[in-house]
Amino acid sequence: MTLTQKTIRREVGCAGIGLHCGERVNMRLLPAAPGTGIRFRRVDLGGREIAVSIDNLHQTSFATQLTDGVASVSTVEHVLSAAAGLGVDNLLIELEGPEVPIMDGSATPFVYLLHEAGLRRQQAARTFIKIVEPLRIDDEDKFIAVYPAERLKISYTIDFDHPLIGIQRETFLVTPRAYTEQLAPARTFGFLRDVETMRSLGLALGGSMENAIVVGENSILNPQLRFPDEFVRHKILDAVGDLTLLGAPLLGHVVAYRAGHSLHTDLVEKIRDTPEAWEAVTWDDIVYQLAARRPVTAPVAV
Repeated sequence: MTLTQKTIRREVGCAGIGLHCGERVNMRLLPAAPGTGIRFRRVDLGGREIAVSIDNLHQTSFATQLTDGVASVSTVEHVLSAAAGLGVDNLLIELEGPEVPIMDGSATPFVYLLHEAGLRRQQAARTFIKIVEPLRIDDEDKFIAVYPAERLKISYTIDFDHPLIGIQRETFLVTPRAYTEQLAPARTFGFLRDVETMRSLGLALGGSMENAIVVGENSILNPQLRFPDEFVRHKILDAVGDLTLLGAPLLGHVVAYRAGHSLHTDLVEKIRDTPEAWEAVTWDDIVYQLAARRPVTAPVAV
């Protein structure tokens, strides 16, 4: 677990298509000072900045969108997921458009981009939000909960009424290596039957088999999946990204059933609004707590 905050060493950039707006968007990642968190800057709107915070959540229909009340930025979850997966605390993300580029539909391009920029430790302690009391949100036949744990662990179940997906379950301890190898490559997905409706609503205008898994009635249109359970892995990827709206890395076991962006962000809001269920801790606090629980063994006479 990272003891101190991290940012990137140098500026790095890329360009791609926005999944929903269908426009080409240029993006740059820049280093940021300790304690400033992750922020988006709309350079095409005079440099307006939007902090990654649950207070700036605008909507979660098909993607997570943030706003400062004037400017907004959409489909933020994949780049935020990559930053969280690698333990990046402070980052400035500049955009020349309304949406983060979708790239290949996964978080792997953003992981590569962050590694290309280089990661740099900063002289500031990293503060974690450590769950001490369980919290749960139910929404008809869906739920999301979080329980006390020493690390971030996510257990996720999806259940789609489709023969090619059905029920999938996975649990991951979210470490940089596990995230990079097992979660980041998982792509977003959608159903061919929904494409016409979404486009009539001005959504998925940039979607294609180059940046999403497309599920037909009886087949998956893409050549192959990256994992047999790529669908549930992508849901975990999304959850890692949405949890960044807490403003600090989470220590807890998140359990989700048929959840999505809306329930992910509802959980963030519930954590924020239930201060008795968590405590802010540094690495030194964690070490002290673990040592206090360790039984004292009497010396053996020889």
